[in-house]
Amino acid sequence: MKKIEHKSALATVLIWLLFSYAPVMSQVSEKPNIIIIYTDDQGYGDVGALNPAAKFRTPNMDKIANEGVIFTDGHSSDAVCTPSRYSLLTGRYSWRTSLKKGVLEADGPGLIEEGRMTIASLLQENGYHTAMIGKWHLQMDFAGTLGKDRDWSAPFVGGPIDHGFDYFFGIPASMNYGVLTYLENDRVLDPPVLWTKKKAVTDPRSFRDSVTPNDYRMTPPYVTERGEGGTWIEVAPSFNDELVLETFTSHAVDYIKKAAVESKNGKPFFLYIPLTSPHLPHSTHPDFRRISDCGNYGDFMQETDHRVGQILDALDANGLADNTLVIFSSDNGAETNYTYHQEVYDHYSNLNFKGGKRDIYEGGHRVPYLMRWPAKIKAGSKVDIAVCQTDYLATIAAIVGVPLPEDAGEDSYNLLPMLLGESAGSDRGAVIHHSVTGHFAIREGKWKLNMLRGSGGSLQPVFVETKDGEPIYELYDMEADPGETKNLYDQYPEVVKALTAKITEIISNGRSTPGAPQDFIKSDWPQLTWMRLE
Repeated sequence: MKKIEHKSALATVLIWLLFSYAPVMSQVSEKPNIIIIYTDDQGYGDVGALNPAAKFRTPNMDKIANEGVIFTDGHSSDAVCTPSRYSLLTGRYSWRTSLKKGVLEADGPGLIEEGRMTIASLLQENGYHTAMIGKWHLQMDFAGTLGKDRDWSAPFVGGPIDHGFDYFFGIPASMNYGVLTYLENDRVLDPPVLWTKKKAVTDPRSFRDSVTPNDYRMTPPYVTERGEGGTWIEVAPSFNDELVLETFTSHAVDYIKKAAVESKNGKPFFLYIPLTSPHLPHSTHPDFRRISDCGNYGDFMQETDHRVGQILDALDANGLADNTLVIFSSDNGAETNYTYHQEVYDHYSNLNFKGGKRDIYEGGHRVPYLMRWPAKIKAGSKVDIAVCQTDYLATIAAIVGVPLPEDAGEDSYNLLPMLLGESAGSDRGAVIHHSVTGHFAIREGKWKLNMLRGSGGSLQPVFVETKDGEPIYELYDMEADPGETKNLYDQYPEVVKALTAKITEIISNGRSTPGAPQDFIKSDWPQLTWMRLE
């Protein structure tokens, strides 16, 4: 009898899965090519379509926005680099791993666990050719240690090809973390046998030392011996920071041209392009200097937009644009130089939002969140509910008609009905925000509860020591007060209670989506001041 009941239950589940995905599969009969363009430290106000008062031009980013859908309330999963990249690829918040705060280096054990599903591995298993061209910054293990016993001829491990990518060309991490050389698949192309430090910027259009962190360059000449003190970086003789965007884009365009043949014969491709701009150093190519009304930062942004345009042009040239889903977003909000550009150029990288990179406030993680897919997405569409980059995995799984297993995409919601204009997205659950210091906020509907006082990042005050009787957290009505100016903690205790219970449940269950609870790393977590993990 038990066996019969078990088979009946299994059949019910299979039938539910079949009918759940049948509408999606019928609407998306031909699998699209998928490109994710991921900029670095680009604020919400750094796209003309989102900020008409921007002091530089972004016609190609605007093209994606105007010909597709703008998610006006889209978020990176974190306010800094590494954790956002983990979450984008895996559909899981990175604070469920050992990385409870901050970012990783260039060289070291990779953050993505062996066997964990990524967008790349999902698509690789479902008939796609998968490629990454750009910045990894999830760590990879190089042979030897810094400054001694390096073997640059040995393959590195833990990089993109170990996590579902058929092809990789790029650099290990942000330029200030070192190992400055280009990599292909699992090999170093030009051994980084020289040394450099951050170099002072002389360009008068740069903010140089007026902002912390200040601008710098990673450009030749380099030296053969490491000098005194720390912060020395391994660099290849051929590496030049001002050529990185051009190099990435030329490889991406070549890849699209080659992949187009197979794509037209039934094998689509996935191309992940995490760019290094506008992260420091603001290493603008010589062809783009002095062209904007926002100093060197604006020049760098206009170069970035031009590179985006080259990728879009490659789709057009190869007849692929109509059935290619282009996703455009940034890993976190604008670097602290956003205040300088407000004061000097009247340009607002964070638009009307509070804070920037590293902060729990909106400016830290509300980012451009755009999608274009001419065959399916109605041009000029907008979605106003809060969504997260973790949602890419479940959305792409729905596009290819594959249900996610219980232990994958634990924090990923399917946005495909919103892309197709079939749903307002009311079933999208709460979004969790996270600062560089590892502190939390929860957003559900119009309410946002910051589980600390202060930014938890760069904006002062970073932390507020509260006195007896003062609010211990910050509650904001994001519809009425998107700039987070009025703390409503005392006025709405019932909302505080409900949101505290919800974030506790999301953390404790190991997932924010419906499904069986999943395990996660629970140790070394002092930021969870309101709850205790068993």
